[in-house]
Amino acid sequence: MKSIDKLERSLGSLAIPRLTLLLVVGQVVCFGLGLLKPEMIDRLLLHPKLVIEGEAWRLVTFLFLPPTSHPLILFFALYVFYLMGSALETEWGDFKFNMYILVGYIATVTACFILSVPATNVFLGATVFFAFAGLYPDFELRLFFLLPVKVKYLAIISWIGYALALVLGTWPVRICALASISNFVLFFGRNIVGRVAGVRRRIEIESKSSMFRKSSFHTCALCGVTDTMDPRMEFRVCSKCGGGRVYCSEHINDHAHVTED
Repeated sequence: MKSIDKLERSLGSLAIPRLTLLLVVGQVVCFGLGLLKPEMIDRLLLHPKLVIEGEAWRLVTFLFLPPTSHPLILFFALYVFYLMGSALETEWGDFKFNMYILVGYIATVTACFILSVPATNVFLGATVFFAFAGLYPDFELRLFFLLPVKVKYLAIISWIGYALALVLGTWPVRICALASISNFVLFFGRNIVGRVAGVRRRIEIESKSSMFRKSSFHTCALCGVTDTMDPRMEFRVCSKCGGGRVYCSEHINDHAHVTED
């Protein structure tokens, strides 16, 4: 994105290097605190009413909440988050990755205050996952280090869940869902629109090509050109091929002969 490139030239020095590692370490520390003092976890949660009352630290600490209290699941979740986040940092650079997280953060906090509901950092994992799947759709992830699955299939399942939330959910659910993917839409929206347009053009071309073939009297058995596509093209039947195969003038003498059993 050109706008981000311009921002990077002027604000690039403010980027936090290795932000993924910082978030992972912070979540590990908070997990440890939760083991020692379980009540501490609640004091890290982003709660709009309590922030307004003076507990401003919640605007930052909720970013470091561990996604689960189960040690094994936490290890796997943080491993995957670090793997994907580090890949994005390498692909984009520190500043762009910082901006990606920042946009999602701002959207989540805004939705939290509008709806006056508590918020966690669950959006972090989802938003990084979607970005990674968008850049590396064929990357094979081993679920719990055993089951190999390409991330694009996991992303499809996740997107179906978001679609159901937008269609069937209440307005608060819809707002939270949109907020959690706002950075993905901002960063990848243009590419998605371009891909959809490309697929649509390809379907139209193939449809027209199919119509040409159906309405044509002669079709080259090798290249598929028809007398409708190119009225000036000459067609002849190959005497050495079985089934009365027809070829255009460019391929009548330049093709492998086919005989029918």
